[in-house]
Amino acid sequence: MAGYVGVLVSDPWLQNQFTQVELRSLKSSFTTIRRESSGGLKLGELPEKMSRLKHVGENLTEQERAVFLKDSYQDLDIDVDFELFLRVYLKLQGLATERRGSGAKNASAFMKSPTSTLLHTISESEKASYVAHINNYLGEDQFLKKYLPLDPTTNDLFELAKDGVLICKLINVAVPGTIDERAINTKRMLNPWEKNENHTLCLNSAKAIGCTVVNIGTQDFVEGRRHLVLGVISQIIKIQLLADLNLKNTPQLVELVDDSKDVEELMSLPPEKILLRWMNFQLKKGGYTKTVTNFSSDVKDAEAYAHLLNVLAPEHNNPSTLTVKDHLERAKLVLEHADRMGCKRYLTAKDIVEGSPNLNLAFVAHIFQHRNGLSTQTKQISFLEALPDDTQISREERSFRFWLNSLGNSSYIDNVFEDLRNGWILLETLDKVSPGIVNWKIASKPPIKMPFRKVENCNQVVKIGKQLKFSLVNIAGNDIVQGNKKLILAYLWQLMRCNMLQLLKNLRFHSHGKEIIDADILEWANSKVRNSGSQSHMDSFKDRSLSDGIFFLELLSAVHPRSVNWSLVTKGVTDEEKKMNATYIISIARKLGCSIFLLPEDIIEVNQKMILTLTASIMYWTLKQPVEERPCGSSDSETGSILDTSSNSTMDDTASESSLDDNSNS
Repeated sequence: MAGYVGVLVSDPWLQNQFTQVELRSLKSSFTTIRRESSGGLKLGELPEKMSRLKHVGENLTEQERAVFLKDSYQDLDIDVDFELFLRVYLKLQGLATERRGSGAKNASAFMKSPTSTLLHTISESEKASYVAHINNYLGEDQFLKKYLPLDPTTNDLFELAKDGVLICKLINVAVPGTIDERAINTKRMLNPWEKNENHTLCLNSAKAIGCTVVNIGTQDFVEGRRHLVLGVISQIIKIQLLADLNLKNTPQLVELVDDSKDVEELMSLPPEKILLRWMNFQLKKGGYTKTVTNFSSDVKDAEAYAHLLNVLAPEHNNPSTLTVKDHLERAKLVLEHADRMGCKRYLTAKDIVEGSPNLNLAFVAHIFQHRNGLSTQTKQISFLEALPDDTQISREERSFRFWLNSLGNSSYIDNVFEDLRNGWILLETLDKVSPGIVNWKIASKPPIKMPFRKVENCNQVVKIGKQLKFSLVNIAGNDIVQGNKKLILAYLWQLMRCNMLQLLKNLRFHSHGKEIIDADILEWANSKVRNSGSQSHMDSFKDRSLSDGIFFLELLSAVHPRSVNWSLVTKGVTDEEKKMNATYIISIARKLGCSIFLLPEDIIEVNQKMILTLTASIMYWTLKQPVEERPCGSSDSETGSILDTSSNSTMDDTASESSLDDNSNS
């Protein structure tokens, strides 16, 4: 799918250099970079600014980029428009390819797409590691076992991924229950429509477990774009390997801290940081004096690994591991030690000494899963009992975090209570929800050393929230800086809701530019179900009868008749039946194309906020479909009549409460 319609790029040659996804990604990067440059973006600024672009930023230093531009252009003071930005990007990527090409011993030959002149490499070591992981965890899957084991030396992985089943199954290995496997199309020969449904399901589900898939589309899987497919697989496997690095799954991690205050800090850390802290904790026991700060350069000599395994499994120790001088030889001995422990590992000694960050992280995570060396009798576990039970807060934080990460902001969020405190990501999100609403001239970009700058950012966040008619009684920017959980969650809910209503309003041929309110969404859903011939009805988004899931299954069936297999639907009487229906609803909605971040529990417990987001997402997906593709019974006149009845009143709190006082599921 070469080229993006010339709305963005008028030069036909440039159009043919990029896929649609690549061009959208670069346009987003260009817009962000230009916005941060006061007085316009100059050519001379690009060497520094392009450091964030994956291939150009990772493979060339800023100095190399600067020297190349100086040699290529006489005037570095000219303004940069998007087309010049693309030309510079192509030139720098060509330079990066040239610099890397002959020396990339563990990279495959460059893949040149027939529709793009951009060259991408994949790590053969990483591919082999992920293939081994898939063979190990999915080898007995009833559907996939006829295709497994895969040969890591071939492209079988990418061929198998083309029908979408493999990645759906892998997501369920990483986070069990994410996808209802009844929703996966698993015929031996799938038609293009069925494959597309699987890809849509896996991409929306990958977003819902924390993967970043902003610049990846279903067509990338169909075309077997190896670097993108491998990128998604890498993220899914990483999520699986780091799943136990939290206090809920491994309460013994409190041994790493001294008091309850430190426990709260530990809980706010991303899993990679907890893994590093655990590794250093164990290394200190073994007398290793250096601090490991990364999974690349700090472990290249394999010395840290040798000490770590000696602490965790001294019975398998080989004394020569620490005396041998050659790093590669030591790495081999480390892997032999891991094998004797019975620890799965999918990397080679060469991967260790070359400092492959993904494979080294996976190796340490496997060690942690197999033998973490933490006490099961530690007295500090009592700290956990003193902490409040924040199950609901935790679930909402998860939903909002994954939603924010799905928007493609400049930084990945690991914890909303920590990572939003400087206000920058909130400002970026507000600018996406309501373009142009942020005054970037008075905003401070991270890293922010001066505390008052963070407060200024957050004050603007609150000010904009009030402009958007959020309910922000007694909230100030400093509350966000201080990490006030209740207020941050309340703000995020209103921001997510505002984004949802804005998307619906933007479909002007339905809304005629009028404000959409919660009551419109409620009426739309009831009308759809009613017109399909069903008697089901939703009184509000907190209607307890919704817990059995039947209403939403009828709604999905109404907007897309072939989407629901009614032979798989339960009566929704018992808790187990309700959970089966709820899981099926979420998977069917994602399979259609709804980007949703709720859990089955949100439907079962009728969490009105998440129920609203589910209904609105289904409505948005339906209204986006071309009229000729909609099922019988849907029409513009019908939808228009619903939206025409809406008043211009503001928030309808009877349908969805979003004030700061509402943190319950009543």
